[in-house]
Amino acid sequence: MGDREIDRVLVERAQSGDKRAFGLLVEKYQRKLGRLLSRMIRDPAEVEDVVQEAFIKAYRALPNFRNESAFYTWLYRIGINTAKNYLVAMGRRPRAVPEIEVEDAENFEDGDELRTIDTPETELMSKQVAKTVNETVASLPEELRTAITLREIEGLSYEEIATLMNCPIGTVRSRIFRARETIAEKLRPLLDTPDNRRW
Repeated sequence: MGDREIDRVLVERAQSGDKRAFGLLVEKYQRKLGRLLSRMIRDPAEVEDVVQEAFIKAYRALPNFRNESAFYTWLYRIGINTAKNYLVAMGRRPRAVPEIEVEDAENFEDGDELRTIDTPETELMSKQVAKTVNETVASLPEELRTAITLREIEGLSYEEIATLMNCPIGTVRSRIFRARETIAEKLRPLLDTPDNRRW
């Protein structure tokens, strides 16, 4: 049984009043949602509050969930809106820059070539690669930055990203392609890759 199928069963049980089933969904996605929202809100205690609030909203809205999208996609939307509302209520703006760590840089397509045996030189290189990726992603236009973050860091499918960003799949592919090309361009001098290869 796949991940989405398990979620579907848990959601159906929760909709029938099984609180334990919803508890399992909370356990499964609490940290993932927290990591995502920490890109918008700095304070970990505030992130925790907003995540809790998002799950309360999701629980209340559960009777309306129709399994047309993955549960996490639906929850993600609730989480983002809850965080935005929270920040507006506090008179603050969401952080727009996603912080990408070294392991996230390695999640990019063909990332295996970024992984080498750890020596002081390769560690420094990894840090430089991560820093370059981080800075490049931060400087991308918002729609490219969102698309690449959802794909490479959150691991969402093109279909889910299209739903979240409210645009056709072709647009999602194009945005991710353009984001990857920009990142590759910045990494070329560091990785010494020829022009016809991405990295």
